Amino acid sequence: MPIPTPQRSWRAALAIYLRAPVITMLFLGFSAGLPFLLVFSTLSAWLRSDGVEVAAIGFFAWIGMLYSIKFFWAPVVDRLALPVLTRHFGQRRGWMLLAQAMIAGGLVGLAGLDPVDNLGWVAAFALLVAFGSATQDIAIDAFRIESADDDVQAAMASTYIIGYRGGLIAAGALALYVASAVSWQVAYLTMAALVGVGVLTVLLRPEPKRTSLSIQLIHEPKVRAFIRASRGKPKLLRRIGAWVIGAIVCPFTDFFTRYGVKALWLLVFIGVFRISDLAMASMANPLYIDLGFSLETIANVTNVFGIVMSIAGGILGGLLVARYGIGPLLIVGAGIVMVTNLLFAALALIGNQLPMLVLTITGDNLANGLASAVFIAFLSSLTSRAYTATQYALFSSLMTLPGKFLSGFGGLVVAGQGYASFFVLATLLGLPAIALAIWINRDRQLVPAPNLASTEP
Repeated sequence: MPIPTPQRSWRAALAIYLRAPVITMLFLGFSAGLPFLLVFSTLSAWLRSDGVEVAAIGFFAWIGMLYSIKFFWAPVVDRLALPVLTRHFGQRRGWMLLAQAMIAGGLVGLAGLDPVDNLGWVAAFALLVAFGSATQDIAIDAFRIESADDDVQAAMASTYIIGYRGGLIAAGALALYVASAVSWQVAYLTMAALVGVGVLTVLLRPEPKRTSLSIQLIHEPKVRAFIRASRGKPKLLRRIGAWVIGAIVCPFTDFFTRYGVKALWLLVFIGVFRISDLAMASMANPLYIDLGFSLETIANVTNVFGIVMSIAGGILGGLLVARYGIGPLLIVGAGIVMVTNLLFAALALIGNQLPMLVLTITGDNLANGLASAVFIAFLSSLTSRAYTATQYALFSSLMTLPGKFLSGFGGLVVAGQGYASFFVLATLLGLPAIALAIWINRDRQLVPAPNLASTEP
């Protein structure tokens, strides 16, 4: 039987949202959310509107897999000091500024292209935006986890989701409005200008306090053992070896040391939690367009209204986690994310009916907002403060990798079986996540009770 989870009062849960680190995540969430749709669904709408084949659009979803392999360069973001930037702004803020420069540069590059005649260059600049965005995510996640105690992480995850959805509104609805009124090129230039929101936030907020990288390395037992064993070797090789062990080896061995065999099942759960949602996402906008909905309708319903619903879901998720704990909400989140995919199948069968589109977007975005807030809090609870960037990058990468990979085949499934069958198949992919969420909820080592002692803003 699961152990009862202590509950804090609703007043104490709401007071957490007044803390400065929690409010900061609103703006950093916007900065993180802005680039995502611009290389995903908004880009797919642009490509489809200009006549690119739906099968080719499906393969563009693989650009999003950069988010799923960011753990490969997370140790560099975690431990490597940047010339000039790290000295003036700190490790986390310096990397965020560099990533934001890449995002803005890639968006400006996309704005100067005609997709039909330059599909290869579109892919190249989209990759640059995705790489910068994934790098920014690594730095923001580390910044978030290091900026406040564990009992604040759920609230920070919630405001991060709200800001993230605000970025999606800008990259979705606003981009579609500008594209409809002027052109897609002007829309992408506008998005490049909005990268300034994240830049300004980084410049205004302080770097979180953390032990210097050299001191962290010295205190690693594996690093100390390597230094002792490598006496007499060239100094440069010893430094490189110590850095590799501290930055790459230790974050992974730490996770498996803490959780043992359970670590493998945790990684499986992370990989399948949102697989049903991510696998179907690349075909959502092509569905709307092929059903005959206008760009204005798609912008109003799926972006503006839909993201308001996801913000509501994120707030609800943050409050419920603060009051009831993570475990029960993991089960709820996994279940509703899976079931709401059936609404897309119903929409595909019913056709161009605005009420059904509104119902579909309402259910899908409420579910995703709640599930995202809960899952970010869960991943943060698994992360060691000594290896924030690397470990969280591993978790968030695994969260998206299976779904993104399957999403690339979405166009082929739709072309062969139709939209309705595709969304039913995507729904069935969510069953393992529910089973694992039930198991996790029964283990107090995996879902620790919330800290009720700290309730002041």
